[in-house]
Amino acid sequence: MKTKFLIIRFSSIGDIVLTSPVVRCLKNQFPEAEVHYLTKKRNIDLLKANPYIDKIQLFGDSLSDTIRELKTENYDYIIDLHNNLRSLRVKLGLRAKSYSFNKLNLRKFLLTSFKLNFMPQAHIVDRNLETLSHFHLTNDGKGLEYFIPEEDEFNLSGLPVRFRNGYMVLVLAGTYATKRMPVEKYKNLIGEVDIPFILLGGKSERIMADHILSWETGNVIDFTGKLRINQSASLVKNARLVIANDTGLMHIAAAFHKKILSVWGSTTPELGMYPYLPLDGSKILEVKGLSCRPCSKLGYHECPKKHFRCMNDLPEDQIMDWVKREF
Repeated sequence: MKTKFLIIRFSSIGDIVLTSPVVRCLKNQFPEAEVHYLTKKRNIDLLKANPYIDKIQLFGDSLSDTIRELKTENYDYIIDLHNNLRSLRVKLGLRAKSYSFNKLNLRKFLLTSFKLNFMPQAHIVDRNLETLSHFHLTNDGKGLEYFIPEEDEFNLSGLPVRFRNGYMVLVLAGTYATKRMPVEKYKNLIGEVDIPFILLGGKSERIMADHILSWETGNVIDFTGKLRINQSASLVKNARLVIANDTGLMHIAAAFHKKILSVWGSTTPELGMYPYLPLDGSKILEVKGLSCRPCSKLGYHECPKKHFRCMNDLPEDQIMDWVKREF
């Protein structure tokens, strides 16, 4: 009988992508095991093409019903990479041996509230893998992975000719406003550099995209709020450069080993979620030395201090220099 593992991660795009090394290393190092992954319905597109997952289990409307269905699988081990009350209920309900991710919430609180940094100098990917230390799982060093179903690949032949010869992606998205770089920071770049730009993000970023389009530079295509996540991922995969805020598409860009300029505002790389093993030439852009950073582990809808210096003070010349050097 095969050993059965259940990996639990409910959350966002980035969080799911950051678990990809766990799934791959577990399946490759225990090839006879059966690996299942429990997540929310909205995340199925992120996982459905992953060859290392034997079965995707979906968190339904009723947690009790979900647990009842999972019991029929008779799991040997639960790998809880979410570690919240819902995942606790799953573990208690299934009564299998479990290993849970250490979220280090106290250390995050000390960093964001008192600027006392006791966070380990380790990426969250490595901490995810540490959760399976009992199994002596080793990091294969291959980084993140993201799998796009063939039917979701973006047809590049539909782009204007100049875009087919190479383009740059600007990820406007960010879960909260304090994680989004103001669009004015892009004005000189888009207006002065003869490069095709593609804008990506959700419906919440449409206003930002419309503002950029109002500059009428003629070298921008806007796809914010118009694509499914795998289509956006496909455009990231084929981009020559990516500028991204601290958001899910930044991690997808790292999964495709792109050159990334990652932009940091209210959150900081010290929280452990910077791009993991991106292509050489990638750069982290942040304003260091501000006494108010980081103000949150997730971000806010507006700057608590009202000045938003963490983004407003970002040096535009460094953005320009990086693009000119790397494109």
